[in-house]
Amino acid sequence: MLKPFYKPFGMAGIALGAVLAASSSIAAVSEFTLDNGLRILVKEDHRAPVVVSQIWYKVGSSYEHGGITGVSHVLEHMMFKGTRQHAPGDFSRIIAENGGRENAFTGKDYTAYYQRLEKSRLPISFELEADRMYQLRLLDEEFAKEIKVVMEERRLRTEDNPQSQTYENFVATAFQTSPYHNPIIGWMNDLDNMELKDLADWYKAWYVPNNATLVVSGDVDPKEVYQLAKKYYGKVPRGDIATLKPQREVKQRGIRRINVKLPAKLPVIYMGYLVPSLKTVSDPADAYALEVLAGILDGGNSARLPKNLVRGSQVAASAGAGYDLYSRLDTLFLFSGTPSQKHNIKDLEKSLLQQIRMTQDTLVKQQELDRVKAQVVAEKVYELDSVFYQAMQIGQLETIGIDSAVLDEYVDRIKAVTPEKIREVARKYLIDDSLTVATLDPQSMQPLPSRPAVSGGGHGR
Repeated sequence: MLKPFYKPFGMAGIALGAVLAASSSIAAVSEFTLDNGLRILVKEDHRAPVVVSQIWYKVGSSYEHGGITGVSHVLEHMMFKGTRQHAPGDFSRIIAENGGRENAFTGKDYTAYYQRLEKSRLPISFELEADRMYQLRLLDEEFAKEIKVVMEERRLRTEDNPQSQTYENFVATAFQTSPYHNPIIGWMNDLDNMELKDLADWYKAWYVPNNATLVVSGDVDPKEVYQLAKKYYGKVPRGDIATLKPQREVKQRGIRRINVKLPAKLPVIYMGYLVPSLKTVSDPADAYALEVLAGILDGGNSARLPKNLVRGSQVAASAGAGYDLYSRLDTLFLFSGTPSQKHNIKDLEKSLLQQIRMTQDTLVKQQELDRVKAQVVAEKVYELDSVFYQAMQIGQLETIGIDSAVLDEYVDRIKAVTPEKIREVARKYLIDDSLTVATLDPQSMQPLPSRPAVSGGGHGR
């Protein structure tokens, strides 16, 4: 199984007109700001008596410097380990006793915490989140346990997984000066040398209301949400936020290539072209064209990579492509694949490059383009069925510095993509001078030494 850096589209056959019509029911977002700087965004959805509350902090792995990589993720774990008012584990227990679900996640550009509750229980979420926003207790004994949990998580997800380890090396090669160079979970050496003071300093620097956005979606009244937030979050003092220095990726001047030798059963290839995101692109039309291009290459079973490489030439056992439209910094247009038994990595790389050249040399036919547009738009529209994803889309965009109003533009932007524009962006961005290639060269498998189980928290990713 390849590292799932992209989400497959699965809405083949749906009519484009029906999808576009369905998207017109997107409700407006109400916005408020407290005196301490906390932004509040409310999205009403009255289909069920539930509410999702998410608090987003503008801090993630791309904010970290050498020596403390992984600190954002470790702090996310520690946020469940008690405050001045509550003992370790109380947060999760109280939410569960009120019939809710909760968790958190750390990304490159954000750290977010969420609860899903029956709508009358929203005050419980606000009270608990506001409490740990400024009254967290960082205890030595809890940190000693949780850092071991995170290190074991890294071992299981990366160091004991040859594909994940190759992907991590691939990303670190593709990004040399960008902070996306570092893995979200951190490098093992930094985790091994992390101290409680690192977490305390990070918490003080970034966990303040004027560096956070509260997103609430569900069966709520925006004005009531504002008053409730004012009651609980309004007492949290604002803080001094450091100015984040720009760390742009140095201009690439040729293909970067690595070969990773690890015990593994199958070879794998990762290919990535450095491309702008919607946040960094000079012309937004380019970003939306790249989004559609990703769908053309890997938008369900009828897309080009599965059709031509897996079922057609059978050079690949699996092949995928993906693009991250919403990213704070420049991102990668990604390809991955595993060759079939009768072919090797060189064959697969050659075939992937041939598929890329086809998009550069030949215009996409309108029928294929309409199908892909329907799939790309359907992926976004059907996410609106989830109260959670409505809030998540808003929170992610606002946290990376994009006005969430662009969500309302998405369908029109996708509709506007032409065959000529797709060919243009393929020629402009999918070039050797921005390409990084990583291959996993399987070595003989050796049995791994057994390790004792590590007990601890279950939050985060």
